[in-house]
Formats: sequence, C-alpha cells, structure tokens
Amino acid sequence: MRRGVDPVAGSERSMASASRVGLYSAILTAITTAVTFGLAITAVPNAGAGCQENCVGYPYLDTLSEFPGDYLWMPPAMVLVVLYVVLVSSIHAQVTPQKRVYAQIGLSFALLAAGVLLGDYFVQFSVVPISLLNGQTEGIALLTQYNPYGFFIVLEELGYLLMALSFLFLAPVFAGGGRLAWAVRWVFVGGFVLAVIFLAAISAVYGLERMDRFEIAAISIDWLVLVINGVLLGFLFRRREEAG
Repeated sequence: MRRGVDPVAGSERSMASASRVGLYSAILTAITTAVTFGLAITAVPNAGAGCQENCVGYPYLDTLSEFPGDYLWMPPAMVLVVLYVVLVSSIHAQVTPQKRVYAQIGLSFALLAAGVLLGDYFVQFSVVPISLLNGQTEGIALLTQYNPYGFFIVLEELGYLLMALSFLFLAPVFAGGGRLAWAVRWVFVGGFVLAVIFLAAISAVYGLERMDRFEIAAISIDWLVLVINGVLLGFLFRRREEAG
C-alpha cells in the first residue's frame, strides 16, 4: 500500500459520491418520468386496440399531421432511460459484496433496456416524420408507432420487459435495510410481478393479436415504479448522504 493513502477514507468518499449521484438521479428520474407520463397520456395515437373512431389504418401514411404532438413524449422518454441507468449505477456502487451480484445483474438488464428503448425512440422521432414529409414511405408501415404490430411497439415491449427484469434483481439489494428500503424492494418486486401477469393474461386472451395492449400495460407499470421508487430512493440516498 502506498504511504499516505487511507483506504477507509477513500471508500467513504466513494460512498458519499454514490449517494449524491443517486440522490440527484432519483429525483430527476421521478420528475422526468412524471413529465413523460403526462405527455404520453395526452398524445395517445389514434390507432391500436384502444381506438374506437377515426382510426388511422394501414399503411399509416396520413399521420404527418400528428407531428409533433404525438411525438413530444419521446425526447423526455430517452432522457428518463438514461437517468435510470445512472440511478441503477449509483445503487450498484453502494451495495455490500454479498449483494453485488444482484446489483450487477440489475444494472446489466437496465443497460439492455436503455439500449433497446433509446434506439426505438430515436429512430421513431428522427426517421418516421421526415420520411413522411419527403414522401419516402417504403417500409414506414413497419416502423411507425401507429402500427400495433410494428417494430416500434414490439421493441417497447422488449425494452420495458427488460426494465422489469432489472427491477426483480435490484429488489434483493434492499433487503434488511429498514422500512424505506423495504418499501423500495417491494415496489420493485410488485412492478416485475404485474408486468409478468399482464403479459401472461394478455397473451392468453389475444395471442399474437395482442396489438399494443401489453405495451401500454408495461409502460404504465414501469413508469409508475420509476416515479414511486424515484421518490423513495431520493429519501434513502439523502439519509445515507447525511449519515456519511
């Protein structure tokens, strides 16, 4: 060991930094998710299983008039998945060695979810509207968010399933940490369980014709978890920072 280097003090500084980053990322995750949720609710596409009248039909080429309204929620959604990775990284940085494997798996699934969702949202926002504007419509039907059987919906389903899996593996990290940690743990578990139940139920009833039903359920569940646990983790990281 080099002279003058205090490993205990270094570890304490590292934990303090993780608590500070975790505090800010938790707060920003909760706020950004709430804003995204609000924008998404006001921009539900007039297509899919929930559409009753004036629905957009295949090949979905007359949707340019819906830009930018139906797309405004996507930029903050991209920010929120990045913030979620930062939040999970902060959790991983604070775990004890015996729980590190769970945090590592949770972080891995969070990174996979972020990669899928970032690509999905960036392509939708940056490719579909400008392609329609320029009359380059070949293949748009598979890419557009208005197609309940298209790539956009399916990739959202995959991304939010991966996020729910990250919830499952993050839950054990908060075992035995007091009431606040207990609440965080069971919100994570509840989010995963609800996502699996909705996937099983919708698939059993509709099969491959599930359209966007599970996508809507998965987004709602995962975003609700991020809002609730964003707030709870903010308090938890604040306590840890003060204790440190």
